[in-house]
Amino acid sequence: MPRIHLPLLPASTKLSHSLGQRLALARCRRELSTTVFAERVGISRNTLKRLESGDPNVSLGTYLRALRVLGLDADLDMVARDDALGRKLQDLKSLGNRSTAGALTP
Repeated sequence: MPRIHLPLLPASTKLSHSLGQRLALARCRRELSTTVFAERVGISRNTLKRLESGDPNVSLGTYLRALRVLGLDADLDMVARDDALGRKLQDLKSLGNRSTAGALTP
């Protein structure tokens, strides 16, 4: 069965391209050539080109390995660690039928 690639929303596409550009800048700041960086990540230079252009079809594992090679993987631990919106939604749900007007404002 062939793989189906669903298109991203415009905001997600922009975010994906931005991540790719930041990875390319981080690689350049460390003075790593595309050949050396691709070898360290375990990918081809063609895949690296796709990664740095923000191709959403590059696997998450590849992005994670690239971040590890760059020493940036620790920052991922902060993703969704403090889910403020999720906590507010839980609080609203726990209030039940009470009046919740303004409950989402800080």
